[in-house]
Amino acid sequence: MSELPPSTIDRRPTTTPLSAEERKQRMDNPGFGRVFTENMVSIRYADGAWQRGLLEPYAPITLDPAASVLHYGQAIFEGFKAYRLADGGIVTFRPDANARRFASSARRLAMPELPVERFLKAADVLIAQERDWVPSKPGESLYMRPLMIATEGALGVRPAKDYLFLLFASPAGAYFPGGVKPVTVWISEDYVRAAPGGTGMAKFAGNYGASLVAQRQAQGEGCDQVVWIDACERKYVEEMGGMNIFFVFEENGKPVLVTPELSSGTLLPGITRDSLLTLARDLGWGAVERKVTVDEWGEALASGKMKEAFACGTAAVITPIGTVKSKRGTWSVHGGETGPVASKLRELLLDIQHGRVADPHGWVHRVVLVRDARGRGRAAPRPAGRARRRPRAAAAPSRVPRAARRAPARARAASRTTARSPRRRPR
Repeated sequence: MSELPPSTIDRRPTTTPLSAEERKQRMDNPGFGRVFTENMVSIRYADGAWQRGLLEPYAPITLDPAASVLHYGQAIFEGFKAYRLADGGIVTFRPDANARRFASSARRLAMPELPVERFLKAADVLIAQERDWVPSKPGESLYMRPLMIATEGALGVRPAKDYLFLLFASPAGAYFPGGVKPVTVWISEDYVRAAPGGTGMAKFAGNYGASLVAQRQAQGEGCDQVVWIDACERKYVEEMGGMNIFFVFEENGKPVLVTPELSSGTLLPGITRDSLLTLARDLGWGAVERKVTVDEWGEALASGKMKEAFACGTAAVITPIGTVKSKRGTWSVHGGETGPVASKLRELLLDIQHGRVADPHGWVHRVVLVRDARGRGRAAPRPAGRARRRPRAAAAPSRVPRAARRAPARARAASRTTARSPRRRPR
């Protein structure tokens, strides 16, 4: 069966939407992952092909007790955000990168790849439907959670035949409502997040479930997050919790960002990580991907060569590391305060995401247009520094009265001239 075009999403939204006042109450101080919008998108995979999509009311789903996901763990997910701009338009940030990573995760878990175009269309349809749920306060956004699970009701260790793609949304408050706060981290020497040849590069649900015991251990040591080291030599720094990690060195008076390389296949290729490497180079800073040992971390801090350390991800953007604890001792990073490099990068990335500065890399994807005072749709202006093509207006078809069609040729020509509709404004 051939793949359906991405536009094949039937729309059957809730028939009992919340009032504006009820929605406002739910969106007031939403936190993260606690409040959900009224609709979701679902797409089923059956008979070897993706089926028609459906925008439907947000509701619990039903699974067969023998559903493969419950026994053999075929489950992947993603996360990205929609932002409301000052002009009222709504954008997402690099959703195509999330779509490609979602497909990569599916390949690793022997699941069918959802075409990038269908992933993006599902997001645009849901965001357009839930546009009133996109917050407008600084630092807030609409968090998008796509996921795929194996739904075939059958026992047996093999790839399932049936799958379900879901996309739902959650208004998210500012991650640091009281300002950015550095965290204290615990270097885990007892547990491993991923090993070469495993699933570390995939956004696989099992990776996160297996991390919880180490996170609980870190909290028992008085820390906020766990730092993972490699599985083989037990000395290379890999990630912090579910986030990529950066170290800031100084060479010849300029910052040099260093982040663990992806070559081992044990690290998630973060989209925020990739964006920060690009922005650092734009600023004229160094940006290096290489291995960093736990010993180098401590020694570079002691010698003053390393100035800062921080983690990055979709939810928090950048989280500074203020204190590092392990069985070997405790280190302070930048006096336990947020450093200037982390602050600069975080501010710049947020400004791009919210349309406050130019987007030189084309990362921002327009979803919802602005509406003028008369309620007519118009293309939202792009951030400063980016030109926008103006579509050519098409002439409306002319309509000729029946009486004129019976008139002589000269009369018909005159009728066409007077009856032709004016050109329409592009929408």
